Parts: sequence; C-alpha cells; structure tokens
Amino acid sequence: MWEYFLVFLGAAIPWLEIALVIPIGIVSGLSPFWVMVLAFVGNMLTVGVLIIGFDKFKIWWIKRQEAKGKTKSKRSDRAKKIWSRYGLPGLALLGPILIGTHIAAFIGMTLGASKKWTTLWMTVSIALWTLVFGILTALGFDFFIREI
Repeated sequence: MWEYFLVFLGAAIPWLEIALVIPIGIVSGLSPFWVMVLAFVGNMLTVGVLIIGFDKFKIWWIKRQEAKGKTKSKRSDRAKKIWSRYGLPGLALLGPILIGTHIAAFIGMTLGASKKWTTLWMTVSIALWTLVFGILTALGFDFFIREI
C-alpha cells in the first residue's frame, strides 16, 4: 500500500511526474493498472491546482524568479517555440516529455490560454502519456521477464 502512495505522490511532484514514476512503479512489481491510475490522478491533481490558482501562482513565480536573478530558462524558451508552432494542443501533448506537465500548463496559461482549454488539453495529454508509459513499460518488462 505504501508503494502506491509513493507513486501517487511522485506523480504529483513537478519534475518527477509520470514519465519517471510509472516505469519505476511497474518495474518494481506493482500492478500496472493501479500505477497508471494513481499516477494520472496524482499528476492531474497538482496540475489542476496550478490551473485553478494560476493567477496567484504567477505572481509568486515571477517574484521568485526575480529574486533569483533569472529572467529566462531553457525550458521556457523551448515551450515558447512549441507554442508558436503548435499552440496549446502541441504544448500540452509535448510538454510531459520535453518540459513537464506543470511547466507546460503554466506557460500555456501565461501565453494566453484559458483555464478551460488548458484543463482539457492537459487532461488529454496526461491520460495519453500515462497509457503510453504504462503500456510500453508493462509490455517491455513482461517481454524481458519471459525471455529470462
């Protein structure tokens, strides 16, 4: 039971997220179904909180970056390029593998996306990547176990 809580918590933490947590959970011997469900819920929970509290979070983030003396980051620049080329759907779908779901949601909203559309596209993206990481890890892990 404790391991499943760690999957949920890991998926909720920015920078760990589903791309890392799902394969680790499945390879550790946990149920792929429950790992995927808990990782999806954990990641969506914190992304949802970010979207709902975006206005306050944006003020805090800007002050934090100014205090650090940072004005730009490589992730931010990468996200803006994706936004320019593919819009919110592209940012949401590529975000989990290139910059992280939380940063993708934040930058999308910073660049003018509505909370409604950001929520929709981030949900689709997180669900899709949860299935991809979960199914490929489960199939790949099962393949190697059978071969040994």
